[in-house]
Amino acid sequence: MNQPIISVSGLRGIVGESLSPELVARYLGAFASQLPRGPVLLSYDGRATGPMLSAAARSTLMATGHMVLDAGPTATPTTGVLVKHYHCVGGVQISASHNPAEYNGIKLFGPDGRVIPANEGLQVRRRYEAGEVQWVRHDEVGDYELLADVVNEHWDLIAPLVDVERIRSHKFKVLLDSNHGAGGVVGKHVLQKLGCETIHLGAEPTGEFLHTPEPTAENLTGVCQQVASQQVAVGFCQDPDADRLALIDERGRYVGEEFTLAIAVDHVLRATPGPVVTNCSTSRMTQDLAEKFGVPFFRSAVGEANVVDKMIHHDAVLGGEGNGGVIHPKVIGVRDSMVSMALVLDALAAREVPLSQLVDELPQYAIHKAKVTMPAERVEAACGQLESHFAAATPDRMDGLRLDWPDRWLLVRASNTEPIVRIFAEAPTAEAAKELCDEAAEVMG
Repeated sequence: MNQPIISVSGLRGIVGESLSPELVARYLGAFASQLPRGPVLLSYDGRATGPMLSAAARSTLMATGHMVLDAGPTATPTTGVLVKHYHCVGGVQISASHNPAEYNGIKLFGPDGRVIPANEGLQVRRRYEAGEVQWVRHDEVGDYELLADVVNEHWDLIAPLVDVERIRSHKFKVLLDSNHGAGGVVGKHVLQKLGCETIHLGAEPTGEFLHTPEPTAENLTGVCQQVASQQVAVGFCQDPDADRLALIDERGRYVGEEFTLAIAVDHVLRATPGPVVTNCSTSRMTQDLAEKFGVPFFRSAVGEANVVDKMIHHDAVLGGEGNGGVIHPKVIGVRDSMVSMALVLDALAAREVPLSQLVDELPQYAIHKAKVTMPAERVEAACGQLESHFAAATPDRMDGLRLDWPDRWLLVRASNTEPIVRIFAEAPTAEAAKELCDEAAEVMG
């Protein structure tokens, strides 16, 4: 891998191979040169190479004439909150999200505190590839300031969403696995404010991960065992930049990330009915819940920015993605594990039942994922074959091809970086979901 993977919202790569301080300078120079004069928020997600790349980013932002507000190790949603709070013209987070330790990357934020939308991201990429950077004269170079408080502004937005005193009265014992990412900084603060007794794993944002960063079942086996043995009400597991949250119930059962959004939606709609938005690869649990509560449900293309665009358009009360990313419009247009934790605890306090019961009461589905090797020029024809083969399904070409039946769905999307097609299927059982993926792969050849 000698080239970074560039998306509409930023980039990521392997440090020392496809990602270097020089590349950071060129990419951020293309971003910052087009920003109006004003402060830019800078942060990193806690991984070990964050300070080094953050230093390069700070120099670049100053060299394009901007005042830099340096938040240090900070969660992605907190970065968005601080961008908006300090009236910044933009924001930069050094982050590779859930990728392994050798990776790092860049996320770009607009002045509204959300990850930049696709059209702006494409313009940044065009300027980067064309080498369009405008460095300022020596007497126009910006300054920087280290922020002393990166937690209270975020908490102040979360607190009104829940019944703080009700949660405090339960004195929940919880386990928070921050895995030495940035989530421990605000996560610990939020749980303290909610009166929780917290067992905190990987609290310091050193990047010395205790386990593979992505919060999947196979990576959290040891954490599940600790949750069971410590007799806690819930295990909260963040990814390194803390925009995703996986749950473990009181028995040590891995609940996962799809249920994080579903539990939040169920809880919010009980008190505040309104439109809900997810992306097209998220479990249909949320759609079922929207139908149960009689509220509008909308799907977006894959990608956080696409979800937020549709949330704004439909004035949604909640949105998110099935990777454990809950987005609350009253906090910031960013996936937020701190919001997720607060809503889950509020649901436990309001219902006075264990997490396992909240999970078991939800619609139950299983998702299976697969991929097939296929050159880009064949994808359109293959999707046509699938649509003809599954003629009884309702097709949607919003993002690749999605086929819907009353109790299951299939999504086929071409990779933007590899000659492969990814296949997602959800059905009432794991066996049925796998069969649907296998049948689609066979039809596609």
